[in-house]
Amino acid sequence: MEQQGKKITHTAVARTAGVSTWLTYTEGIREHIEAAQQRQHPTTPSPAHTRSTAAALRTELELARQEIRTLREDRDRMRQAIQHQLGQQLDALDTRHLTARVDELTRTNQRLEDSLQQATDDNHQLHARVRSLETDLAAARTSLRRMIREENTNR
Repeated sequence: MEQQGKKITHTAVARTAGVSTWLTYTEGIREHIEAAQQRQHPTTPSPAHTRSTAAALRTELELARQEIRTLREDRDRMRQAIQHQLGQQLDALDTRHLTARVDELTRTNQRLEDSLQQATDDNHQLHARVRSLETDLAAARTSLRRMIREENTNR
């Protein structure tokens, strides 16, 4: 900046370097800036120059305040947009998860209904088989009694 003939101020150095102004006031950096300012303006500034510098500083301060307000508004708008988008993504994730869970439960329910139907059919078949066997057993008992009576009567 000094070689280009630009006015050296803490604010100008911070903007050129892309850093915060407070960094230019830290020890080790401040001295270099003040030395460059002294080389640029070896004499004490006149009161008129001091007034114009104060006016320039007030103008810079107001511009910085406006920029800060604008940046804060942008930040708030972006934060709201991100929150809204995140909410939509979470809703979509929950919906997909719930849909998958409902599908899984539906398949499980169908398998259980099929198993129940098969068990019911097997139960009916077994009951029919038991009735048939009971009938056969009753007939065998009756036949056995008859045989025993005939055997006893033949003796």
